[in-house]
Amino acid sequence: MPQPSGSVDVETLHAFAAAWNRHDIDALMGFMTDDCEFHAVAGPDLLGRSYIGRAAVREGFQIAWQTFPDAAWTDADAFVHGNRGVLESTFSGTKPDGTRIEARMVDVFTFRGGKIAVKNAFRKDRPPVRR
Repeated sequence: MPQPSGSVDVETLHAFAAAWNRHDIDALMGFMTDDCEFHAVAGPDLLGRSYIGRAAVREGFQIAWQTFPDAAWTDADAFVHGNRGVLESTFSGTKPDGTRIEARMVDVFTFRGGKIAVKNAFRKDRPPVRR
């Protein structure tokens, strides 16, 4: 289905994923609305830990790289339908203590005005892998 002008498409989601792999916070924030939300894979609440607003989302995104300095998202596959989309990938990363995670994950997005309004992340709960 053709995307209306100013809407998010699969190429946009792949560019968003590429910014994650570059650890490029400014590029990532360029994809987000002013009132954006990020719901992390873990946290105390039903949606994990929620970051609301640009400053909080920026902080939440950066925590991923602090927790996993070598974080990478590979083998990405995406689809967009109207104002919703999904990006599936393999997350891998090593914590400073040497614990390594490799697991499939998805981000479920809500779009508004050609940008990402909500990024809701889900990851398989796989035990750390041995090197």
